[in-house]
Amino acid sequence: MNWFNRTWPSILFAVLLVVVWEAAADYFHIPDILLPAPSKVIAGMIGATPLYLKHVWPTLNEILLGYAIALALGTLCGLIIAFSRFMGNAIYPALVATQIMPKVAFAPLLVVWFGFGLMPKLILIALIAFFPIVINTVVALNMTSQETIYLFRSMGAGPVQTFFKLRLPAALPVFFGGLKIAATFAVIGVVVAEFYSSDKGLGYLLLLEVSNGDTTRAFGSIIYLTLLGLLVFGVVVLIERLMVPAHMLKRFDETSGRTAG
Repeated sequence: MNWFNRTWPSILFAVLLVVVWEAAADYFHIPDILLPAPSKVIAGMIGATPLYLKHVWPTLNEILLGYAIALALGTLCGLIIAFSRFMGNAIYPALVATQIMPKVAFAPLLVVWFGFGLMPKLILIALIAFFPIVINTVVALNMTSQETIYLFRSMGAGPVQTFFKLRLPAALPVFFGGLKIAATFAVIGVVVAEFYSSDKGLGYLLLLEVSNGDTTRAFGSIIYLTLLGLLVFGVVVLIERLMVPAHMLKRFDETSGRTAG
């Protein structure tokens, strides 16, 4: 029941949006090439299901691999910055500078450097999803007050015990917040990557459909990309629910004005 209470407003909003979209397309006689009605988009998705599914798997594979690379490198980099002031002072400004740079602009260069294979796509996805993981890892590990750490060590806990018993559990809610942001960025990254260096995948299919003026199927590709993003996001949320204690999730949700079930 709590799950339903949290989700029904978003479901209602989505239904209302689709109804308004359908009514506007019909009332104003909007050409399909500009804005097809949802009913036509859904019909096109059903009719071309084998085509979409053919391109879903490469895109999902690229998202998961690129996201895994970003997770591993981002977490490692965040740990280094959080536990070494010298390395933090050395690395952090460079990270901020790379985040400010438009990473999408590197897509054609990655093709020049690594060719039209899987590698340039994974690098671009990892670059785009990397930064929020680093930042949230650093913030999460620095949330524990120094007084609490001193108290923990005064009771006989060593550095390893302090990390695993105190700092890591306290850091998990914020850390998973970064993972959820990175999950959405990974989908953006795969679309851009497939625009530049792919002959398969939903991003490639979307570009092909737009170039052919098939806006109805292009919307279908966008919906499938959205569903993939929701799938990856949902898996991260599920892992978060399994790893983070319920009382910490509740406290974390309350800081955003919500109460977790």
